[in-house]
Amino acid sequence: MSRILVPCHVKGTVALQVGDVRTSQGRPGVLVIDVTFPSVAPFELQEITFKNYYTAFLSIRVRQHTSAHTPAKWVTCLRDYCLMPDPHSEEGAQEYVSLFKHQMLCDMARVLELRLILRQPSPLWLSFTVEELQIYQQGPKSPSMTFPKWLSHPVPCEQPALLCEGLPDPSRVSSEVQQMWALTEMIRASHTSTRIGRFDVDGCYDLNLLSYT
Repeated sequence: MSRILVPCHVKGTVALQVGDVRTSQGRPGVLVIDVTFPSVAPFELQEITFKNYYTAFLSIRVRQHTSAHTPAKWVTCLRDYCLMPDPHSEEGAQEYVSLFKHQMLCDMARVLELRLILRQPSPLWLSFTVEELQIYQQGPKSPSMTFPKWLSHPVPCEQPALLCEGLPDPSRVSSEVQQMWALTEMIRASHTSTRIGRFDVDGCYDLNLLSYT
């Protein structure tokens, strides 16, 4: 299915402080990033892609258009999606991530605005965020192709025309050839193999014939 990149405006991150803000022990454990679409009408979100940077968990809220008389409302569409299996290790800390609409908890139609809520409970990382954020909407559907009737419903294979039409039946020809071969063998078997002498007449030699040789 095709997709189209949606132009968006990513606002600056807003940090929610964890711990005592008056001491050095306090640090931002949650970041909020708002994404607006000022030049795009309400659209159906297809995919979100980004590169993680040490964010352990991600939640997303979406503001959707309802009707002209009802104000748009915020709905949670993704809750605590794990980006780092262990927040205290490097695994998944800088991976590219793709999130699709079928992974969301609600319908992603008529989107007006997104809010990304990033969370990192580990004190090991000085900063965390998401980079290269891109939003995609569903592209136009490919037009259905119509095929001619002869291609959609192929005709069963026809029997090929007999190329040897008018020739005798091969089985009959084979039978006659075998009969001829048997007859030939019989003639050869009955043919005498006795050698007739040149001057032999009834087992005797004629002296007159011998005198002229």
